[in-house]
Amino acid sequence: MTNLALTAFVMAFLIAGLSRPFLLVLAYAYIDIVAPQKIGWGPLGSLSISLAAFVLTVVLWLAREDKAGVRISSRQILMALLLAYCGMTTLFADFPEEAAAKWDWVWKALIFAMFLPLTLRTRLRIESLVLIMVLGVAVITIDGALKTLTGGGGYGELKLLVNDNTGLYEGSIISTVAICIIPLAFWLVTYGTVFGSGWMVRLFAIGVSFSAILMPIGTQARTGLICVAVLGLLKLRSTRRRVTYLVLIGLGAAIALPLLPASFTERMGTIQNHQSDQSAGTRLAVWEWTMEFAKSHPFGGGFDAFRQDSVAYDKVITAKDGTSTAISTEHVIEHARAYHSSYFEMLGEQGYPGLGVWLLLHILGVVQMERIRRRYKKGPPPGLEWISPLADALQQAQIVYLVGGAFVGIAFQPFCYMLVGLQCGLAAYVGRLDEAVLEARRVERLLRRPAAPTPDPLVAVRHPAAAGPLLGTNSPKP
Repeated sequence: MTNLALTAFVMAFLIAGLSRPFLLVLAYAYIDIVAPQKIGWGPLGSLSISLAAFVLTVVLWLAREDKAGVRISSRQILMALLLAYCGMTTLFADFPEEAAAKWDWVWKALIFAMFLPLTLRTRLRIESLVLIMVLGVAVITIDGALKTLTGGGGYGELKLLVNDNTGLYEGSIISTVAICIIPLAFWLVTYGTVFGSGWMVRLFAIGVSFSAILMPIGTQARTGLICVAVLGLLKLRSTRRRVTYLVLIGLGAAIALPLLPASFTERMGTIQNHQSDQSAGTRLAVWEWTMEFAKSHPFGGGFDAFRQDSVAYDKVITAKDGTSTAISTEHVIEHARAYHSSYFEMLGEQGYPGLGVWLLLHILGVVQMERIRRRYKKGPPPGLEWISPLADALQQAQIVYLVGGAFVGIAFQPFCYMLVGLQCGLAAYVGRLDEAVLEARRVERLLRRPAAPTPDPLVAVRHPAAAGPLLGTNSPKP
């Protein structure tokens, strides 16, 4: 029954998009985030609905959407450059088959992010995309939160909607992305127009945020805990009552800590003592290997170049026996371990040029959102009060992604490129507002300009003096 309902929902979404092309943009975003084809086991799982939605979106936009005032930003050009570079490294990848498999979804994520700003022409469209992104992630986090509360969590043990440890269904990735949607969820509560800002909407946003915070607990991903701390610090800037905010954070932590499972607190303790944890030891060893690899492969080894790594490190083992503690070391050797970092993922796969373009893409996003936030923060024009808070929420989400990405390989995560596309769409919207203001001022200056005096028709006639006086005029005196 669930499969039939899910299939009917997706098909209705796509059919509705045939009459309203922008709905196909939202449908593709939903499919890319939730991956209903993984959840469904019938026709939905056998159809390439993601590719179908992508093609329909582009074709109908080209055929029916208004393209007046289309703006191509520098960040869209950077994504196009990154796309071309990744395509080149895929052709010469160290592992051609594995690289081709990753390229199969990376190119769609990049093209969709470049395409998004072209469709986000109104406030309603921008808000609708934010809503779909928040609700799409909430579908996964609410399921995970319910299982966490009922004791179904654990590192590598929390089963979300599907038993698939890829994409947003991987513990560290969903823990990072879940924290990213919290500021967006509260922006919708305050400035959303689709559902308004009633108490039910606010209660639901609180529930979504609570489920997002439970993800690091349920998955026991240390990355998620770091992301929670980073978002907490970022919120200090945008919170008016900072003392009250800090008190509430302290009370919440005091209440939550005693209720956390012992396995969670033990795993979080390895943040300080990484040598006692094999996962952390592997991570550091792979990062060291990647830096050495980049020295001989400055242009990268293509997607999945980590498959050739071989790392060795010493793991510290602590054993307690009564009052005494025995410490020993174990030499560990591992092969083909993933990067566990977006920065080293870019360095190992795309080399220094790819890493440079990727960093520039995201740094420009943080700077661009800061400019928009400051510009519309004080005394915004009527009806534009929502712009500065949205820029702030998008900046917070991106910083959380960049911090979380230091510990998990999500350099090409489609959701994160949707954030980039949304930022570009907001910047383009602001740019069109500026153009409209300049045009209005130009028209106003033309209307205020005094009319030019009408010349005397006789004076205006060009008549050479040698031809004598004009008919009907007095002859000049000698």
